[in-house]
Amino acid sequence: MKWLLLLPFILQAFVVAIDEFYFHWKRGLPLWERIGHPLDVCTLLACFGWVVTQPYSENALMVYAGLTVFSCLFVTKDEWLHARLCGPGEQWIHSLLFLLQPAALISAGVIWAMAPEAGAASHSALQQSAAELYPILSLQVVLQGVFLAYQILYWGFLRKFHIKAAPAPLQNFESASAQTA
Repeated sequence: MKWLLLLPFILQAFVVAIDEFYFHWKRGLPLWERIGHPLDVCTLLACFGWVVTQPYSENALMVYAGLTVFSCLFVTKDEWLHARLCGPGEQWIHSLLFLLQPAALISAGVIWAMAPEAGAASHSALQQSAAELYPILSLQVVLQGVFLAYQILYWGFLRKFHIKAAPAPLQNFESASAQTA
């Protein structure tokens, strides 16, 4: 059970690293991404910060659900621009991130909700796993904060954007099929 709850965090970190340190470093980031990506991380920080600082309750869960839905929708804001700027590999990595972000946030919510109160007498396997993984939520706040600082410092001050030649703009299906006929 523990690995099932932990897996989304591990996979998300791995895929984010590929996106950032391969694709972004390779093509550079324009201003809108240098601003937008730290804002994406801020939405995740709001989610993880909530579960770390608030005791679980039905009302707190409703706020968390709202934060997670907002975060998951917010990160899609750039995809219409990415369609013109990014190649298929980076697009695929983004699609994985769109799957992994809600999975990680659901896992965080389960850990938060199921971690037993200190001193509780008996625990189910899920509660035991959640209790053991609860420190991961604080670690997520720290890691997301470090990643936010890196993005601001690296893309804002150390490396100004130098965009490599972008792939040719995508054509619509009708004009592409007309050219091949």
